[in-house]
Amino acid sequence: MWLLDSILNWLRSLFFKQEMELSLIGLQNAGKTSLVNAIATGGYHEDQIPTVGFNMRKVTKGNVTIKLWDLGGQRRFRTMWERYCRGVSAILYVVDAADWDSVPIAKSELFDLLAKPSLHGIPLLVVGNKIDKSEALPEHALVEQLGLKELQDRDVCCYMISCKDSINIDAVIDWLIKHSKTASN
Repeated sequence: MWLLDSILNWLRSLFFKQEMELSLIGLQNAGKTSLVNAIATGGYHEDQIPTVGFNMRKVTKGNVTIKLWDLGGQRRFRTMWERYCRGVSAILYVVDAADWDSVPIAKSELFDLLAKPSLHGIPLLVVGNKIDKSEALPEHALVEQLGLKELQDRDVCCYMISCKDSINIDAVIDWLIKHSKTASN
């Protein structure tokens, strides 16, 4: 049975490729680049350098190729977010769940961004990062404080993750693959 499944998966990969483009956004030090590294390599680096501007990385998971735009979260780069979120398969919004003071700012920036007509309907995955820290908010508190239940014009999902301890990274990847676009060769 294993051999038959392997052959069928190989044949599917010859005829169907899935691809997606997504933007990772969020305030500075939320863990966006760490999440890119966790998705791409499963690795984590304690001394991650903050992203200045943006970085792009392509990652292949099975027959899905994901083009990740990792955008800087400093105030001066937030005006670029809309430009890089237009036309993507999904927006991935990273929040530092252990930095309670940043959550109201993260909510304000998120709602300002999602109010742009060009981003209407694009699926949103919010990840509360750094749950390995004892002061991290639980999921229900993060959902409430970010006002995620108020968002009605798109598919919205929230996962609590730890890039450092690789918690729920697979769930994030599965959600992303589910939202990829299928294109035949």
